[in-house]
Amino acid sequence: MSLTAQPTTRAGAAQHLVDALARDPAGQTSPSVYETGRLTALAPWLPGHDVRVAWLLDRQRPDGGWGGPGGYALVPTLSAVEALLAELHRAGSTGPASAPTAAAHRGLAFLAAALRGDAPPDLPATDLIVPALLAAVDRHLTGPAGPPPGLAEWADRPRLPLPAGLDPARLTRVRGLLATGRPVPEKLAHALEVAGELAYRAAGVQPSASGAVGASPAATAAWLGRPEPGPALDYLRAVAGSGPVPCASPITVFERAWVLAVLIRAGVSVRVPEPVSAGLRAAVGASGAATAPGLPADADTTSVVLYTLARLGRPLCVSPLAGYDTGRQFCTWPGEDGASLTTNAHVLDALGEHPSRPGVTAARRRVTDWLVRRQEPDGRWDDRWHASAYYATYAVLLALADHAPDGAARDAVERGVRWLLDTQRPDGSWGRWHGTTEETAYAVLTLARAGGSGDARIAAALVRGRGRLSELDRCDDGPALWHDKDLYRPTLIVRAAVLAASGRTGWTSTQPLPAMIRIA
Repeated sequence: MSLTAQPTTRAGAAQHLVDALARDPAGQTSPSVYETGRLTALAPWLPGHDVRVAWLLDRQRPDGGWGGPGGYALVPTLSAVEALLAELHRAGSTGPASAPTAAAHRGLAFLAAALRGDAPPDLPATDLIVPALLAAVDRHLTGPAGPPPGLAEWADRPRLPLPAGLDPARLTRVRGLLATGRPVPEKLAHALEVAGELAYRAAGVQPSASGAVGASPAATAAWLGRPEPGPALDYLRAVAGSGPVPCASPITVFERAWVLAVLIRAGVSVRVPEPVSAGLRAAVGASGAATAPGLPADADTTSVVLYTLARLGRPLCVSPLAGYDTGRQFCTWPGEDGASLTTNAHVLDALGEHPSRPGVTAARRRVTDWLVRRQEPDGRWDDRWHASAYYATYAVLLALADHAPDGAARDAVERGVRWLLDTQRPDGSWGRWHGTTEETAYAVLTLARAGGSGDARIAAALVRGRGRLSELDRCDDGPALWHDKDLYRPTLIVRAAVLAASGRTGWTSTQPLPAMIRIA
């Protein structure tokens, strides 16, 4: 779907968005430098290779890095540099003046400085990806063949260091597991490319029916190894048809659940195609729902699906969430390192839509207390699945406002609202690094629903926020802010938030809103 071709009315644009969920079931997300770099290195035989190389060169920043600000540049820059070094070794070079050589040199210089900084952000598989790519870059520079032409100076330099806080031992254990041929946990399949040669036709990894391994182009290319006909090759040809590729595809269940949940919560009236709602019901099994085949079921996706279905009038039992209950909070998946605030906010949403179920009230109290205790001193919440506190605060604050029992989170909600008011930018927008449509939409949606009615300061902030949102929306090329192996932007989910936040006065209320979504 082309977003530029959407209808001009707000209602028409929202309906067009929902219809796109059925037209493009794989989902829409931004291309990833990390994943495109891996495909460039691992599958030069795949159609579109030259386009991917040119795309990587075009995406290099003036400072030599790739990707987002700060530590978010480390993983994509490592991937792009290693891909360019592999390309130079394969194809040769015209010398130091060639574009790939110059880009690789600038990228190596960037890495030499960046790797001595702070630990990278908490993105999935970073502790596996960084050691694997550092070793691969070192082999390109110091291996028997020597560095590619034009990069000889890098052969004599010290090895690029492993960032503080990262230990290569886990990568060693993962590769050891693959060598045994035993089944690999589904969540590790998403980053199978870190295993190197051991990934090729790994006995412990099974592609999904679509041919994808871990819903990842890079993981699938690593498993396939060479252009052998079959579902895996068909998947790669489909996902890489235009050149660059996303971190994950398909994202069917994730995209559908989040888009509908955002619109439902804001009271936007749309008609839901029957295949979309039926697909969400079918996605929920005994252990919950997964973002897509090849990925493990998780409490985050499960909760948003359950919340959405309940609001659509098609509720399912919340029993699949029991497997994620740690007794304190809910894990995203069993064995999770750390814990996610937005996952628990979504669990609270799902439980709040099923108040009569046995044990639900006690679980809501536990989750509420856990979320309140993790509010930052200034009133915001941060989380591991998004780079911006505005997304986490939106998810947590609205879950507390709507579903915390007995007003237990009233003070926390008020502090969160004050943080939003205090951090609005002079131009009316909100954003971590600069004002963006996505983050402004989250702030507007939160204030409109959780802010006190009749509060003049909130009313003024909403007027300024919606005004700036309208201006930003005309030229939106906002940054990728969502966490996967690389930062990414789920196009339709972000668009749903912007449309919902830009709604008219009648779309906002501090009282519970009825679902205004119809099943077609």
